[in-house]
Amino acid sequence: MTIMMMMTKKKKRGKAVKILHGIIFRRRLHHLVPLVSAVVGCLIFLLAVFSFLIPPINDNSSLKNGIRVQSDMRNELVFRVPRSGGNLGRDIWNSMESEFYYGCSNASHNFPTANVNTLPNRYLMIATSGGLNQQRTGIIDSVVAAHILNATLVVPKLDQKSYWKDKSNFTQIFDVDWFISFLSKDVKIVKQLPTTGGKVVIPYSTRVPRKCTPKCYRDRILPVLNKKHVVQLTKFDYRLANRLDTDLQKLRCRVNYHALKFTESITEMGRKLVERMRMKSRHFIALHLRFESDMLAFSGCYYGGGEKERTELGLIRKRWKTLHAGNPDKERRHGKCPLTPEEVGLILRALGFGSDIHIYVASGEVYGGEETLAPLKALFPHFHTKETIASKEELAPFSSFSARMAALDFMVCDESDVFVTNNNGNMARMLAGRRRYFGHKPTVRPNAKKLYQLFMNRNNMTWEEFASRVRTFQIGFMGEPNEVRPGRGEFHENPSACICENSEAKVRGDSSSQFHVGQKNGTENSLRKDSSGELIDEQFTEDEQDWSDTEYVENENGIQSKGLPNRRNSDSGLVVKPDQPELDEMFSD
Repeated sequence: MTIMMMMTKKKKRGKAVKILHGIIFRRRLHHLVPLVSAVVGCLIFLLAVFSFLIPPINDNSSLKNGIRVQSDMRNELVFRVPRSGGNLGRDIWNSMESEFYYGCSNASHNFPTANVNTLPNRYLMIATSGGLNQQRTGIIDSVVAAHILNATLVVPKLDQKSYWKDKSNFTQIFDVDWFISFLSKDVKIVKQLPTTGGKVVIPYSTRVPRKCTPKCYRDRILPVLNKKHVVQLTKFDYRLANRLDTDLQKLRCRVNYHALKFTESITEMGRKLVERMRMKSRHFIALHLRFESDMLAFSGCYYGGGEKERTELGLIRKRWKTLHAGNPDKERRHGKCPLTPEEVGLILRALGFGSDIHIYVASGEVYGGEETLAPLKALFPHFHTKETIASKEELAPFSSFSARMAALDFMVCDESDVFVTNNNGNMARMLAGRRRYFGHKPTVRPNAKKLYQLFMNRNNMTWEEFASRVRTFQIGFMGEPNEVRPGRGEFHENPSACICENSEAKVRGDSSSQFHVGQKNGTENSLRKDSSGELIDEQFTEDEQDWSDTEYVENENGIQSKGLPNRRNSDSGLVVKPDQPELDEMFSD
């Protein structure tokens, strides 16, 4: 009995302990509820903020908050191109301190006039080569060559047999009367050879090596000119040394920037195109886009189109039997591949040009068509060409002639507020030099060597980092005054002998002169002369080195041309290089 009572008391005590524990637990839980609720609330708030900041995964729009260049999801979150160009703290439409410099090409008092310099019965004829701008270099240098040889120049013949098969002659592209009149004090020029006894004189045809110096002309051409009286120089492009005495360089500038004017019909249509671009926007960019199939085939570059691209461009490349098989990766690393339309667009955005900018594109038929142009049009939807701002009827007098169409593009690019190119061809060089001469208008030439690596690695960086590096790499490639040392580079691109500094800027002690190197004396400050007084071409651009197979050089043993054998002409006694097929620079036009 006693045992039973003791067991009953233990059970009651156990129940009491359990009830007491339950009460204590519930009281503790009651105190923990507010804390747990606060933690959960914070987590929900942070999750909401995080979800707001990250764009939804299924968002396929490309223009709402920026333009997505990459298709990879991780890269879309990192490399987002903004619609605006941002605020870079500078005027993107003008070169800094350009007002302190101006073009100056007047002849010095010591430069002999045509009346004194020209000898009777000496006529120089020129047959140019390549596209419009390549031929332009030949026309410019033909005037200087005639002056060197004390000869009368016959109006140059344009190339009608090149790739473009353009049958236009000089008078259909340029104002020939103005050309003759403007240069009348420098060189005597006639439209055609005079007859002798009622008969037309047949000229003696020959060719000079590229980069032929004044001494080279006097040694090679003068003896045959004295004997034959009429000499025609064929394939005349870049046949005169890049570096000459200042007076001859200034003559080059007078020809290029003043004597060569397009015909009235071309000029009138070109002005219409410029006016229509101005009606659309106060400022506009002109882009010379060389991305046609022949250009890409000639360059030997590869753009990721797989076997289709290799086959198509390979067939085109076979047109030039002397082209060797190149290494596309090496060409691109060396900056010799034209940039794609997308790459040009990214450069412009990084330099501060937003999607509201109007852009005029000077181009032929782009390889890949609209698919290739789509990224550029997405970046710059205000996209124009001469075909979109002029009617077929207006362009009809020009559309069948590549040189005349190129002349229209040349005029619009020249008048643009900013000129951009994706290559370093003849038109790009010509316009770069012209824009320097007439006020240093901004001219963007991509620093392709540096930009190559940047484009390769853009998947691994933010847009801000990419844009910052573009701006750094482009220093010295924007058309600013004195960004190129006088005498360096190709003269038509950097006519330093014809750029003068405003004296008022010197009086004010212009602080920008830290980059100013010997501008007053032009190229003479950076040139070296040999024992005969001839200027020596010591430095060449990469593109100039491509022509080394026919460059003119002199050594202790006499005159010779590098790379090709010479033969002696039995009639004149001259050492004449045999006519061999050469690679035209036509695809850089």
